[in-house]
Amino acid sequence: MEGVNFLGNTFGKVFTVTTFGESHGIAIGAVVDGCPAGLVLSEADFCTDMERRRPGKTLTSGRKEDDYVSVLSGVFEGVTLGTPIALLIHNTDQRPQDYADLRHTFRPGHGDFTYATKYGHRDYRGGGRASGRETAARVAAGVIAKKILAELGVTIKAKVYSIGDIPLGDRVSQRDAVELLKNAKNTGTSVSSSVVCKISGLKAGVGQPVFDKLNAELAKAVMSIGGARSVKFTSGHNDGILAGISSGQEIYMKVNFKPPASVGEVAKKGRHDPAIAPRGVVVVEAMAAIVLVDQIFRGFSSRLDNVKKIW
Repeated sequence: MEGVNFLGNTFGKVFTVTTFGESHGIAIGAVVDGCPAGLVLSEADFCTDMERRRPGKTLTSGRKEDDYVSVLSGVFEGVTLGTPIALLIHNTDQRPQDYADLRHTFRPGHGDFTYATKYGHRDYRGGGRASGRETAARVAAGVIAKKILAELGVTIKAKVYSIGDIPLGDRVSQRDAVELLKNAKNTGTSVSSSVVCKISGLKAGVGQPVFDKLNAELAKAVMSIGGARSVKFTSGHNDGILAGISSGQEIYMKVNFKPPASVGEVAKKGRHDPAIAPRGVVVVEAMAAIVLVDQIFRGFSSRLDNVKKIW
């Protein structure tokens, strides 16, 4: 439709998250709007989850990033103001020169071709916006959402479910999974993986039928993570979502990731993950938290203390 621009950089309707920045640009970040006043928040609160996602550790991307989050606005004297919160993460290990030969080359399995086709001009440095680096901004925004949920007694816990075709259970399977990752890292290959996520403490009644059902919004959120290929809601004996609305029971979902597209000599340089799930766990938690806060706030007050009274 000529003259109409449908942008896809903002998630949520009441509690919204807009991410910005490219993989090898100066910085990436997020603007969180709709966070109520009265939430205690400091830059130290971001450290734990940012460390969980941070690259440069064993069997992950060799990129070295501090991933320190600077809070530029929306917080005064350690408390949120109810105004937009701007979060900034500098890219300290950017290597745009490593991607100079990709200026006119499309990598198989990446978004190079589709971005070039859509926009006519693309950032070829590590995939630009299509890079997994973008998820650092999501994790930072997710920290705020998690703190709000903690005030309401809601917790989100995710973990790696499988690496390749190895479900993680006992020590033997964990050892085998590590060996599989080592082999993939050393040979410049990659493997599929999956994450399972549990949501606890969510009261009944959260969800916006019929088109914004809670499971539909959760599915959309986790499927927006790069490399996600499918999501399944598992129930056991109890189903945490009925007719798109929370039932008060725990919610379980499993997210399956494809093998990372960077393979061969490029992957051997150590700047790519052999599997997505180990660092993707905290990204899944972040997106789930953003969804839950947005869904809860659609029918509640804009002040945290009032939300807590109603909740």
